[in-house]
Amino acid sequence: MVHSAYDSFQLLSGCPNKIDALESYGSKLLLGCSDGSLKIYAPEASGSDRSPPSDYHARAQELRKEPYALERNVAGFSKRPLVAMEVLESRELLLSLSESIAFHKLPNLETIAVITKAKGANVYSWDDRRGFLCFARQKRVCIFRHDGGRGFVEVKEYNVPDMVKSMSWCGENICLGIRKEYVILNAANGALSEVFPSGRLAPPLVVSLPSGELLLGKIRSLRDPYPLIQTVVLRNVRHLRQSNYSVIAALDNSVYGLFPVPLGAQIVQLTASGNFDEALALCKLLPPEDSSLRAAKEGSIHIRYAHYLFDNESYEEAMEHFLASQIDITYVLSLYPSIILPKTAMVPEPERLLDISWEASHLSRGSSGLSDDMEALPSPQLFESDENSSLESKKMSHNTLMALIKYLQKKRYSIIEKATAEGTDEVVFDAVGDNFASYDSSRFKKSTKGRGNIPISSGAREMAAILDTALLQALLLTGQTLVALELLKGVNYCDMRICEEILRKRNQYAALLELYKCNSMHREALKLLNQLVEESKSNQTLAELTQQFKPESIIEYLKPLCGTDPMLVLECSMLVLESCPTQTIELYLSGNIPADMVNSYLKQHAPSMQAKYLELMLEMNENGISGNLQNEMIQIYLSEVLDWYTDLSAQLKWDEKVYSSTRKKLLSTLESISGYNPEALLKRLPPDALYEERAILLGKMNQHELALSLYVHKLHVPELALTYCDRVYESGVHQPSAKSSGNIYLTLLQIYLNPRRTTKNFEQRITNIVSPHNTSTPRVGSGPSVKAKVGRAIKKIASIEGAEDMRVSQSSTDSSRSDGDADESSQEGGSAIMLNEILDLLSRRWDRINGAQAIKLLPRETKLQDLLPFLGPLLRKSSEAYRNLSVIKSLRHSENLQVCFYHAQDFITSIPNLLLQTNHFVTQVKDELYNQRKTVVKITSDSMCSLCNKKIGTSVFAVYPNGKTLVHFVCFRDSQSMKAVAKGSPLRKR
Repeated sequence: MVHSAYDSFQLLSGCPNKIDALESYGSKLLLGCSDGSLKIYAPEASGSDRSPPSDYHARAQELRKEPYALERNVAGFSKRPLVAMEVLESRELLLSLSESIAFHKLPNLETIAVITKAKGANVYSWDDRRGFLCFARQKRVCIFRHDGGRGFVEVKEYNVPDMVKSMSWCGENICLGIRKEYVILNAANGALSEVFPSGRLAPPLVVSLPSGELLLGKIRSLRDPYPLIQTVVLRNVRHLRQSNYSVIAALDNSVYGLFPVPLGAQIVQLTASGNFDEALALCKLLPPEDSSLRAAKEGSIHIRYAHYLFDNESYEEAMEHFLASQIDITYVLSLYPSIILPKTAMVPEPERLLDISWEASHLSRGSSGLSDDMEALPSPQLFESDENSSLESKKMSHNTLMALIKYLQKKRYSIIEKATAEGTDEVVFDAVGDNFASYDSSRFKKSTKGRGNIPISSGAREMAAILDTALLQALLLTGQTLVALELLKGVNYCDMRICEEILRKRNQYAALLELYKCNSMHREALKLLNQLVEESKSNQTLAELTQQFKPESIIEYLKPLCGTDPMLVLECSMLVLESCPTQTIELYLSGNIPADMVNSYLKQHAPSMQAKYLELMLEMNENGISGNLQNEMIQIYLSEVLDWYTDLSAQLKWDEKVYSSTRKKLLSTLESISGYNPEALLKRLPPDALYEERAILLGKMNQHELALSLYVHKLHVPELALTYCDRVYESGVHQPSAKSSGNIYLTLLQIYLNPRRTTKNFEQRITNIVSPHNTSTPRVGSGPSVKAKVGRAIKKIASIEGAEDMRVSQSSTDSSRSDGDADESSQEGGSAIMLNEILDLLSRRWDRINGAQAIKLLPRETKLQDLLPFLGPLLRKSSEAYRNLSVIKSLRHSENLQVCFYHAQDFITSIPNLLLQTNHFVTQVKDELYNQRKTVVKITSDSMCSLCNKKIGTSVFAVYPNGKTLVHFVCFRDSQSMKAVAKGSPLRKR
């Protein structure tokens, strides 16, 4: 026996006659005995209740599980023993088969019809839906129809090959068991169709199922056979009938009832015996109104089944049942004692197991109240073995952990979704300020540092923390490091304290970094990262473990933080600034950290890298660096150059023409940018060195003469002077609005011609430029006021030094200078005139110098042959320009003449049209004049003057052009005179 689906109970015993037929009606039993009597039995508890026959049907109910006693004996019910009988409940009739077929009215057993044609019938079948009766007599099958009253109407009668042994309605056809086979009889036309043979041993048997299908005896059926559920031992059973929710078995002189065991009790039996699949199948049969009870029972069975599978090492199947049970994940995790869970969320294991045990027992009893012999659901503690080392090893094996991982991953989506939804609700509450003060003190934030140490007030996020913490440990224990890393990179609720300790013990530093990162513990992460980088450099044993951690890893970690925490980026970047300067500075630039903030921080903590940062920033975007940063960078360069100069001067090794790398950067920066303050830099330069830097600064202040004098007389490098002039000239060409810079070459020419004058009081002139009363001059190019002040300073210097007679004006007044003046200049210079440099300048830049002015400046003794390299190309260019201009003039003159010719030709062509238009206009004017002269004005005695409002009478009158307005001529003349006076008098004008 698998389990007890039916309880056997003896309803009656000691029947005085042999039982030939059996049927039930409500709670009563109808027995057809061998003596032809019909005995009616009822439960003993209601045997004394003699209700009238009218209440018989009203009190109908199911069979009771209690002894039955004889209530009524109908002697002579039939002349012969009953072969079979059947209660037709829908029609309140009792059908009996004896020597014929009779119908009796229930409950008083009044005979309403007897089918005499059924005399000798041995088998019948009733179709309650249509009210059709078929029976077999010898080799014939007859069909009758109930007319709804007391009569039956014969419908058909068919011949069959042999005697019918069993029959049953099959829809509108009849299935017959004849000889050793089954056939289908068409009730409409009597056609027979073979089904299959019934076999040699057993006679054919046709049984109608409640679903409308037929069960045919022997080896075949219209449905697959059900498995054996229970065996009830009853000997000599002669009749078996189905009643409402029960089965009646009749022996010779006794009757037994097979009553169904409540589903709850059956479920408990199956669960206790380990038949969990059958128990779950029975749960599906529980009534729909008990859905909560059904869910609770299924959950309890799934838990027991899961424990059973887990103990038998079917771990994945066990987790599937734990998943189906919807039990709390902490219960499942209690099977893994080595998995550490957050203490704030854990329920003591004994209490939790006790709760589960009570719940299972309560559910089993609640669903099986009709059975007192059911087993209580055992506590899950029965499934817990002793905590010994072998069991611990088994529970932490690879297979068990893999099953746990799959279970947690399937549970994770819904739990994380709920936790995230709660976090979103908190953000909304914060936005509207709902209960902000009290709520903010205890709420749980994903980004809070040290989240694992903060009490979690949310059930969903508490569960999410338990799940993720356990899942991470399981992944690490099974060696799935990459999967654990992906878990930490996404949205997770891992407990900070527990996971940090585990990851450190297992040297899972990459995962630990992600744990810090997802909890916004960036400072701790960077500290760990720097430690790993240092250990990878110093300790060779850890090199393989930490080889992935390089200084570049710190930079990559800092990149996303540039926009959120720039100060942390600056602070932590100092760890790798010396080892990876370029990458670190590129981090500052690519992260859009304010340049002033970076420069200030580097100046304080890493002054050696300040210049490097400014260099890269200037290289990336020259216009993006402010004037303050440009000054800062140049000051750094200048400080290094001055230190270098001091050291060499102390060693008497200073050479003006020696360039260090920093000095080259200084010179290049001074020339390429213009946002710095040259006056402030000039004050820092030594008076007897760094002349090239001084010259560039003077040039930025438009002190071109002083700058060129330094190149010529201090550095003695005319080539640098020429390069300086080229630079000034080209900058003027690219700025058309700027003042012409062609005179810069004449300035250099004058320096070559008058070396003594240009060197006179040289240092004093520079001192005057940077004197205290000029130190307030702002940066060059900062505005119109700056240009004005610089201009005034230049004029003052020129007046003091007599420089006005050295300056070359672009105006034509310079042409009035006489040759005698040139003589005086040359005589003042004496033999110190730098003639070779002059001739070289003229020959190399003849196309940029005003030839007339240059020749006037040259001394008389200059040989014409020496000027050939200058005059030759200059004259050729002038001649070519003259010819080009002459050709252009001629072309324009010719073009003008041609245009005039075309215009004249067009005018002549249009003269006839003009004449025609003129004649037409004259004709129109004449016609208009004629029409105007034809106008008639009628003067009556009532005609009034529009000016004086008097009658016209016979006076001379005038008519206005509109032909309607009449005035006296005298009035008209006076009005015209008044208008003339008003126009000519200035006093009347407004």
